[in-house]
Amino acid sequence: MASIAANGVASTPWYEAFIPKTLICWREGAMRRALAGDLVAGLTVGVIALPLDIAFAIGSHVKPEQGLYTAIIAGFLISLLGGSRVQIGGPTGAFVIIIASIMDRHGYAGLAAATLMAGVILVIMGVARFGGMIKFIPYPVTTGFTTGIAVVIASGQIKDLLGLSLASTPADVIGQWAHYLRAIGAHGMNPATAAVGLGALVLLVVLRRKAPRWPAYLLAVAMATLAVWALGLDRRFGVATIESRFGGIPGSLPRPALPDFSALAGNGWMDLLANLRSLVPEATTIAMLAGIESLLSAVVADGMIGGRHKSNCELVAQGVANIGSVMFGGIPATGAIARTAANIKSGGRTPLAGIVHAAVVLLFMLALAPLARKVPLAALSAVLLMVAWNMSERDHFKSLFRAPRSDIAVLLTTFGLTVLADLTVAVGVGMVLAAMLFMRRMSEVTNIGVIQRELDDAEPVGDVGDPNALERRQVPAGVEVFEINGPFFFGVADRLKDTLMGLEKPPRVFILRMRRVPAVDATGMHALEEFHTKCRRQGTVLLLAGVHAQPMFAMANYGLLDRISEHNMFGNIDDALERARQLVGAPSQARPVDAVPEVAREGRAT
Repeated sequence: MASIAANGVASTPWYEAFIPKTLICWREGAMRRALAGDLVAGLTVGVIALPLDIAFAIGSHVKPEQGLYTAIIAGFLISLLGGSRVQIGGPTGAFVIIIASIMDRHGYAGLAAATLMAGVILVIMGVARFGGMIKFIPYPVTTGFTTGIAVVIASGQIKDLLGLSLASTPADVIGQWAHYLRAIGAHGMNPATAAVGLGALVLLVVLRRKAPRWPAYLLAVAMATLAVWALGLDRRFGVATIESRFGGIPGSLPRPALPDFSALAGNGWMDLLANLRSLVPEATTIAMLAGIESLLSAVVADGMIGGRHKSNCELVAQGVANIGSVMFGGIPATGAIARTAANIKSGGRTPLAGIVHAAVVLLFMLALAPLARKVPLAALSAVLLMVAWNMSERDHFKSLFRAPRSDIAVLLTTFGLTVLADLTVAVGVGMVLAAMLFMRRMSEVTNIGVIQRELDDAEPVGDVGDPNALERRQVPAGVEVFEINGPFFFGVADRLKDTLMGLEKPPRVFILRMRRVPAVDATGMHALEEFHTKCRRQGTVLLLAGVHAQPMFAMANYGLLDRISEHNMFGNIDDALERARQLVGAPSQARPVDAVPEVAREGRAT
């Protein structure tokens, strides 16, 4: 029940911010309406996730089944308890290098301890309502992390991809390549292994370009496995497989239990406490990466479905999921952007799709685990190379060189520290730089009231409680709607361009909904201009809906108002949809009677 705050504004009970979207969708009947789409989407994403879960685990220096355990347990808990309707959780590329580093130095006992501590940190962050703050981490910081992680992941796959004779490799990129070149000069590469790995990589590239809807990762791994089995490449030519290195994959889930910390205890409690204290920086890094990655994924999903996630509820769910993952022998988990986008494109609209995804992975492990014995490690390295390429954000990285010099300095600092030093150091320095950049951004904009509402994670009680929700409107064919939540700083439009490129064919009209955009800075203006140019080049008309006063004045000062045209800017979504219907030749529709003003000037007009 809503209550009245001291300022006379209706407020909701504190616990509403932590009610999972699963319960909300069940209460609203959304699960029943979206049942068929959720089942198909869950099955599709489960098939996509299978090779990724195994590849991420092996790339993280843990057993392949531990990636499956993570997808099953953490994926289920993130969907069940999370604050996003469509988030898909599991192991991701963002964690590969930090997990591998902890495993090499402390073993699984150290990783389990760091993950448990990270889970507790995430729960505390959610309860303390830090979710709104994470949304404001500047784009150059996250891009520097992500691109740096991609470079490190890619570098670490060369040994298994080419079958190099190396007992181990150092953690740093420069040291790895020195070892690779020495090994190639001394022993060469395994021709059969290289053929399998490079063949799988070529197949992935071809499928991505020619058949983007096909499960490329699964097909590439299946074809490589079939070749190894049919030609006996593992026996005759020494091609490494899951069986030869790990002995296979168990066909069942382990019983839940607390991890064995005896390896950390050493001579007693003092050694255990000392080791736990030394793992605090790594635990903090895992928590920060999980929070950033999951909320970034949720924001992208919001734009694609026109919804709004609960950031603090999502953080709590991520914390519980990581704790649950370790109880079953898993590894750190977070929301996966690519799998979440695939879920949405496949028809997923409620958390049921994520739960089905976890069930599909479980069924695979129970029924088909023996078949995974012959999976060649070279093919999984090819999968991780493609993942690294996809997560590298190379276009975004290049576009940031047109940003202010302060943004470029932050980008190169976080990227350089991630690649050349250590991700834990990079995250620590990155957070300091993020705070400095955020303060600078806030000095350039003045809409502090709306910023505060973003930090408070304010939202309607349930999505159906929003009279202006997109799901209450009919969007005509040939029209796409994308909603932005939060300040429009540099980098947001790059996500929009990705969305536009991800559509099978360019829409005739693209509506950018900005009712929750309190501010736009100069770099955001430049990015919006680039997006407008991209739309015009593809023959798409760009309409802006729910534009507030500060963004409107900023566009006018920048000269963007004239280029987009005032005729294509609207105070609410209904006027924008009506204009879109005129452009595509669809019949006119009246504005819903319960619609409320989206911007202040509309409220004054009424």
